[in-house]
Amino acid sequence: MLTTYILKSLKRDWYYIGHTLDKEFRLKCHNEGRVKSTKPYRPFVIIYSENFKTRSEAFKREQQLKKFKHGEAFKKLIGI
Repeated sequence: MLTTYILKSLKRDWYYIGHTLDKEFRLKCHNEGRVKSTKPYRPFVIIYSENFKTRSEAFKREQQLKKFKHGEAFKKLIGI
């Protein structure tokens, strides 16, 4: 099972969208600074996730969420 997820930085008003096989392990990687793109924004919490059967489904949803990132649909999805 693959998960598409949204992380929220507790330090800044910043979000990260990705997909993974193990969301808890991936969150740990982000919070430990092992992901270059998110290192300056840590710590993070997972604020949204969806499960998918295939990598292609998870990736398609990730890309869709990234397109929504600065719009009303994204805000509504995460409850802002």
